[in-house]
Amino acid sequence: MPPSRIAEVRRFNRAVTARIGALDDRFLGQRRPLGEARLLWEIGPGGCELRALRARLGLDSGYTSRLLRALEADGLVTVAPAESDRRVRVARLTRAGLAERAVLDERSDELARALLEPLGEADQRALVAAMREVERLLVVIRPVDPEHPDAKRCLAAYFAELNRRSDTGFDPADGVTAEPHELRPPAGLLLVAYRGAEPVGCGALKHYADGATDLKRMWVADAARGLGLGRRLLGELERHAAARGVRTVRLETSRHLTEAIALYRSAGYVEVPAFNAEPFADHWFAKRLPDSGP
Repeated sequence: MPPSRIAEVRRFNRAVTARIGALDDRFLGQRRPLGEARLLWEIGPGGCELRALRARLGLDSGYTSRLLRALEADGLVTVAPAESDRRVRVARLTRAGLAERAVLDERSDELARALLEPLGEADQRALVAAMREVERLLVVIRPVDPEHPDAKRCLAAYFAELNRRSDTGFDPADGVTAEPHELRPPAGLLLVAYRGAEPVGCGALKHYADGATDLKRMWVADAARGLGLGRRLLGELERHAAARGVRTVRLETSRHLTEAIALYRSAGYVEVPAFNAEPFADHWFAKRLPDSGP
């Protein structure tokens, strides 16, 4: 990697941390540093499980505990077992914590406004688009075992969304299978997208003995939509399939997933006759992959 590229990234990091006040121990004029303020904001009005906080922010247990103790000492946060599962600990904001979070929210808006106001309309749009692109590119996509907790979390969210958006409900046991052993190399592959340490998307390949390969379990979290992550996942799955020598990939989807259908069509997928008996599918697509051979 060229040293100049490393230098550009470091310069960008210095510019951003200075501009947003990350170096100030009184972030946004409050009497606490950025780490405590960010944790306060992430806990949110409804509270948050500690393991979810750690995953979302990419923090280790020790540092998270120190931040929480500081917020508890100021009377802003309580930490207690969840009512549904005493093994799970949940952080919740007190009335004082909610009040300080509201101030933090307001001042964060003011900081964002201060970044944008000196710019003309075209430059504002360019800055916001560049920020969105940076966020998109900082998402890491990597293979994960289908039975890893992060994979299970993504798949459970995928099933829940299909069940919510379907007229008849969704039960993965009733459809074409995509069991863990079918999504584990060499039979298949599961990719998980991470924003920091938080899994925010997934997609899988399932290879058949007759040479066919299907795309399965494509999902992106609501909080990560609008970043082009679905297209990135799709491209990564196609790249892995092509590297294996796959010439055509197929997929089926529900008519309710209009965003997914638009993505597939824009990515070159063509509607084809049904190639399986998936009861929850209304559309079947296929795409011929470019030859990646020598």
